[in-house]
Amino acid sequence: MIKEIEEAIILRNNGMKNESNELLLKLVEKYPSNASILYQCGWSFDILGEETKAVAFYEKAIDLGLPNDEMEGAIIGLGSTYRALGDYEKSKRVFIRGIELFPNNKAIQVFYAITLYNLSDHSNATELLLEVLLETTEDKQILEYERALKFYSKHLDDVWN
Repeated sequence: MIKEIEEAIILRNNGMKNESNELLLKLVEKYPSNASILYQCGWSFDILGEETKAVAFYEKAIDLGLPNDEMEGAIIGLGSTYRALGDYEKSKRVFIRGIELFPNNKAIQVFYAITLYNLSDHSNATELLLEVLLETTEDKQILEYERALKFYSKHLDDVWN
């Protein structure tokens, strides 16, 4: 089974997305309760642009439980898929859960900020993006203004006269 999953991933990485998806669907039929296969199948629908089909696979994989690295990917996949489908509240819930489970995963935080933007929560989206930027950058020109950027991230709408 692991060899077949690896084969599907290799197919996907080599641009053979349909073939990868077909193999993963066969594996889902054979192992319907294997969370890793379900996660990979959701991902395969995502990259085919079939987000609606991806949702059920991501949801079931997450419900069954995944190793941390796959769980992080499944949360990003499901949250992003909900966002792409315009279901921003579900996306928000998924990303909040992801941040609770994986508080150091900056990618989840960035995807969550995009969802906040879609919910017209521009201040919190920008604040979060600035925090992630300042925590992860090594750019000296940005870090030179770290103190000011941290301050302004909390006062985006303030005006001083």
